[in-house]
Amino acid sequence: MTSDPNHDDFPTAWLEGELRLAGILDSRMIGLLRAIDESGSINQAAKQQGLSYKGAWQMIERANNLAPKVLIATATGGSKGGGTRLTAAGQALLQLFTRLEQQHRQFLRQLNQGLADDPEMMLLLKPLAIKTSATNQLFGTITAIQAGAINAEVSVELKGGERIVADLGLSMLDRLEISVGKDVLLLINAPEIGIVTEFDHQRLSARNCLHGAVIRVQRDGVDAQVALRLPGGDSLVATVTQASVESLGLKYDVPVSAVFKSNAVMLAVGDA
Repeated sequence: MTSDPNHDDFPTAWLEGELRLAGILDSRMIGLLRAIDESGSINQAAKQQGLSYKGAWQMIERANNLAPKVLIATATGGSKGGGTRLTAAGQALLQLFTRLEQQHRQFLRQLNQGLADDPEMMLLLKPLAIKTSATNQLFGTITAIQAGAINAEVSVELKGGERIVADLGLSMLDRLEISVGKDVLLLINAPEIGIVTEFDHQRLSARNCLHGAVIRVQRDGVDAQVALRLPGGDSLVATVTQASVESLGLKYDVPVSAVFKSNAVMLAVGDA
């Protein structure tokens, strides 16, 4: 089974793992066995597990065929209309897997607790745990904050030394407890980023301009995604028109710059 980060005994599930017995018996198969044991009906068990009746039967037949003893017995007709039950071997297997699940959860809990107690590992793992729809996610450290009447200009240094400026409301500054030296995750949607070539620089209103080289151009029929690598190792993805790809001559290793406004940058912080 996969560890449940919402389980009362678990810290945040940085490490997850699936329990699989004998190569084919996993939480899905055992869940079906449990449902059959509780309901006495393949049809009801299949519905509980989100399976089709045919799919449930195929799983049962495969398990029965591979096991040295029959795990599930079925009966048809009769005064009670038949039914399905686990055999003694099936009950023993269900009990074994249940015991292994408990030991597996305890094992993962101990490993996750060990990770949670390691500050250096948390520094590496916390940015990876944030789920977002933003195409670009960059890890950085706040180096300066310049507050205005309504907004604040937050300067963030990437791990390669590049600087990105984000525009943040003063209320959000307080809410996120933003301060110099704090580690943050920068989120930038690909359509917010423009691409200019090294030979096509003009006076730009965009606050951010990062230099790099194209590492990939992927066309989807209408637009194209252009990925560039920054000198420090980070990468950015921009969405541009295919006409722009052609007119700018964008291809592998062409030097370009990614330009975007400070209000296109979102900041995310981890729990203290």
